[in-house]
Amino acid sequence: MIARIVDAMFGCRHSNYGFPRTTRPTSKRSAVAALTGTYVVCLDCGKELPYDWAGMRVLEMSDAAHNHAAQSPALAKHAA
Repeated sequence: MIARIVDAMFGCRHSNYGFPRTTRPTSKRSAVAALTGTYVVCLDCGKELPYDWAGMRVLEMSDAAHNHAAQSPALAKHAA
């Protein structure tokens, strides 16, 4: 929570994105790409952000992790 406040005051606002990229299931994925399979990159700071292709919106990391756990029963059991 504190990191969010500091990032909002002094960090990048992530308002300039590149086109969404979808990774192959068999390829090596970054942590962000592993959450939804699709991600965008902030063109200002280079940070990867999870992207919901069906909803066509950038997700918060907490939303993406929650959606990923709901889709994967094995991970949902492990997280509980």
